[in-house]
Amino acid sequence: MIEIVEYRDSWPADFSELGARLRAGLGDAALRIDHIGSTAVPGLRAKPVIDVQVSVACLEPASFRVPLEAIGFEFRFSNTDLTKRYFRERSGPRTHVHVRRAGSFTEQLCLLLRDYLRDSPAEAELYGARKAELAERHGTDRRAYTAAKSSVVWELTRRADGWAQARGWEPGPCDA
Repeated sequence: MIEIVEYRDSWPADFSELGARLRAGLGDAALRIDHIGSTAVPGLRAKPVIDVQVSVACLEPASFRVPLEAIGFEFRFSNTDLTKRYFRERSGPRTHVHVRRAGSFTEQLCLLLRDYLRDSPAEAELYGARKAELAERHGTDRRAYTAAKSSVVWELTRRADGWAQARGWEPGPCDA
């Protein structure tokens, strides 16, 4: 079942604890560690899963796979997105780690959308409502939910790009 919940005030602290664990385990292999996704936006409804983006110099997993596995993450071979390497916490679906190449389009896009939604509470509210509606409509069909949500994400991306251009946006310092 796809579950969208109200924002939880505990999510920043959950990330902070996790970010420290990742930083200790990955050391210099992690150029950035950032809280991304809906749980990174105050007030935004989300799936109760902390998404973390780890930015690395190279997507060859030799520098990050063993350390991530040592601190409790499982490499997901089934990931079809070739722009990242994907890990999930072994103990459950509470945390997802997306490893991306530093400076890549997909790394920047995640940070841009997060920052745009943090700066645009009305947009975040509309996005949360749309996700809740789609979760209710698609129930247990994760692929249908993701496909339906993608048009919303691309529309937000278009508006976020205009916002970024108007402000000269650049990613700020990493979160951990």
